[in-house]
Amino acid sequence: MSQIKEIKVVLLGDSGVGKSSLLYRFVENDFFEKGQPTLGAAFQSKTILIDGKALKFQIWDTAGQEKYKAILPLYYRDAKVALLVYDVNDQQSFEGVKEWFKQLQEQGPLDQIRAIIGNKCDLEQKVEDDLGKELGRQWNAIFFKTSCKDNLGVQETFLQIGERVFKEQLAEEHRKSNSENANSTLKIGSQQVSNKQKQDKGQCC
Repeated sequence: MSQIKEIKVVLLGDSGVGKSSLLYRFVENDFFEKGQPTLGAAFQSKTILIDGKALKFQIWDTAGQEKYKAILPLYYRDAKVALLVYDVNDQQSFEGVKEWFKQLQEQGPLDQIRAIIGNKCDLEQKVEDDLGKELGRQWNAIFFKTSCKDNLGVQETFLQIGERVFKEQLAEEHRKSNSENANSTLKIGSQQVSNKQKQDKGQCC
């Protein structure tokens, strides 16, 4: 296996939107009907292959209860990816995603990849997809719909996130390479000018 790239992912959203189920479905490919609310934060990891390259997701599932919100910046401040989850049957949870975006703008990394996830799409939908897509356009975030129970969209979500990570990494490598080449050209050019000045000086007296 090639060298493994590791990235930190944080799950954010109101209590009961299915963050823990999303994590469990991705890591274990299974579903539990009822679970206990997350206390503070829980951690799991999973490595996947994308075009032959290994990517290890280090995923933090954060609590949605109000009493834990003060400590959550500890988890998302240095996260490469933030997944903001809402329940498509709960308008209030969608409003909560808007508040999370505001917090990330103030305290999250500038280069953070963000995605909006409309979860529980196997049930009656009360929040229209267009609202999630529009919010994604406003905050430059990817929009996904998932059902942990029916195993819809979960693996695809993380796969697309991984592809986005490698795409940005490749773009950054190209940028650095171009910058190094430009600096090298400047140095060579400066040396040529300096040598010419020395030659001119030698001929003047």
